[in-house]
Amino acid sequence: MTYPDTRLFIDDDWRDAEDGRRIDVHNPATGEVIGGVAHASRRDLDAAADSVRRGFEVWRDYTPAQRAAIMHRAAALVRERVDEIAGLMTREQGKPLVEAKGEILAGMDIIDWFADEGLRVYGRTVPHRADPSIRQLVVKDPVGPVAAFTPWNFPINQVVRKLGACLATGCSMVVKAPEETPASPAALVRAFQDAGLPAGVLALVYGDPAEISEYLIAHPAIRKITFTGSTAVGKQLAELAGRQMKRVSMELGGHAPVIVCEDADVELAVKTMAKAKFRNAGQVCISPTRFLVHESVRPDFAKALAESATGVTVGDGLAEGTEMGPLANSRRLDAMASLHDDAVGRGAAALAGGERIGDAGNFWAPTVLDEVPSDARLFNEEPFGPIAAIRGFTDLDEAITEANRLSYGLAGYAFTRSLAAADTLTRKVEVGMLWVNMPAMPSAELPFGGVKDSGYGSEGGPEAMEAYLNTRSVSIAH
Repeated sequence: MTYPDTRLFIDDDWRDAEDGRRIDVHNPATGEVIGGVAHASRRDLDAAADSVRRGFEVWRDYTPAQRAAIMHRAAALVRERVDEIAGLMTREQGKPLVEAKGEILAGMDIIDWFADEGLRVYGRTVPHRADPSIRQLVVKDPVGPVAAFTPWNFPINQVVRKLGACLATGCSMVVKAPEETPASPAALVRAFQDAGLPAGVLALVYGDPAEISEYLIAHPAIRKITFTGSTAVGKQLAELAGRQMKRVSMELGGHAPVIVCEDADVELAVKTMAKAKFRNAGQVCISPTRFLVHESVRPDFAKALAESATGVTVGDGLAEGTEMGPLANSRRLDAMASLHDDAVGRGAAALAGGERIGDAGNFWAPTVLDEVPSDARLFNEEPFGPIAAIRGFTDLDEAITEANRLSYGLAGYAFTRSLAAADTLTRKVEVGMLWVNMPAMPSAELPFGGVKDSGYGSEGGPEAMEAYLNTRSVSIAH
């Protein structure tokens, strides 16, 4: 398969950067340069913003049914091209081919759901208190052109979660997709172009993230900002948007606790969490990271999780049988080594992994550490990699306190056979998404987002639509 050079998409046209700049794209499994991506200049960004301003004026007047038809066609085209797009994603991002296909197909389900949900964006009529001849209306309108900033760990899914609600409500969008993984988002955008999306409704740019965010957020054409990424960067972008009084939704970092109670099905917990922990090499915002295990079952749980980690087949995502691919870049290898060494230096017990695999590519062995002290960096900083940290507890309130100790509040997991414990966890664990006795199963119809420093707003469910709508009141006297 030939890996393409990726160009900018502006005003229904695929083009090189105005000044000819490009960025190399590397295969994380080999370290080799496999292609390039256009590096947008400020003139390119201005053209993109102006194009979505004009595209919005067209798209907002399409009926919800007309928008839905184009969105459904685009999703169908991506499904037809899934093998080709998954190959691109694996080469640029590293995840196993089966995971790449799963991400793409799940993303198209999200597009279809939002297409249909757009048919249910209703206003309402409110009776006047004194005069029945006065009509009081609540009207919902699209907020306008949107700037979206998406990460490399899920190159299509993270665009889809923003684009679905945006298009369904009648907004237009400039997507700043990741320079590390440019080809798969471009393939998604091409499907929308081929499906008949009007010119200017969607633009795609790459380049210097700080320059692009600063320029687009302040641009007068842009009315809403949506970002997925680290908490630190999210706060900076929210500050920039606040100066412009522009609406913002943020899906930020996490450090998901896993509470395994005394009465838990340990076998289920290990099987479920091992698969979740090493999915996408742990480079998942909702990846389980802080394992809080009741002391009565901790030794068995830790041993079984370490055995699962040791059994994971690590390799090139394109190779048959690979269960975990490389980390995205060499910086992540350095981060894993630093977090591991700090924890072990503070007394953690290394049960599995803990080292780089080979000299080529960014491969790190699936790692399990037991008895990790709460002051270890691994228990305080989002690892974003294939490292599981375990510590024990003796009382459920103690575990909940530890789960809530950090400023993160994106996702959490728990395992218990007790309805009372499940109810307590539901009420007291401070996360936007909690899964009990099951893996994470985000769906289009459920809210997706965090609390506290993990962001605000939703990228799932009907709640996601509200961020792209202005709600206005209109009163008419006859």
